[in-house]
Amino acid sequence: MAEEESDNVSDHVILLRIARELKTIRELIGKALYAIGEAESEIPEKLRRFMNYCHDIHAMKFMYEEVGHQAPDWVMRELERVDDRYRQIMKDMKAEGGPINKVIREMAKDPTNRWDHTRLLPKQTEPTNEQRNENRTDLDEGEC
Repeated sequence: MAEEESDNVSDHVILLRIARELKTIRELIGKALYAIGEAESEIPEKLRRFMNYCHDIHAMKFMYEEVGHQAPDWVMRELERVDDRYRQIMKDMKAEGGPINKVIREMAKDPTNRWDHTRLLPKQTEPTNEQRNENRTDLDEGEC
């Protein structure tokens, strides 16, 4: 019966159905991509996944200790590795222009903060002579 009904539907109607489905798919994908972008504006996916991994290794250590065993050396070595890697990732993300740096700068603008977030920002250094020369305009060239 269904095959007979599909034979009676014109190509135009089928194309309209396909177009409607494609439009719905496009809208839903757009919403999903927007949500991903919003989520990553606070915590990048790389950091979120790494922190989940750290948590899993930490939980493994406690799993052994909970039953009265010492965690194996390989678990402890992995905890040491992720500790160093976490420090490295956070250094990169907090560096000038990094994703965490951008969030901290935005937070620091709020006058009602309980905590001083500016202390988390990298210290501004004195520009070098090369940087000063790069920032000069043509108007400055006449000065000696």
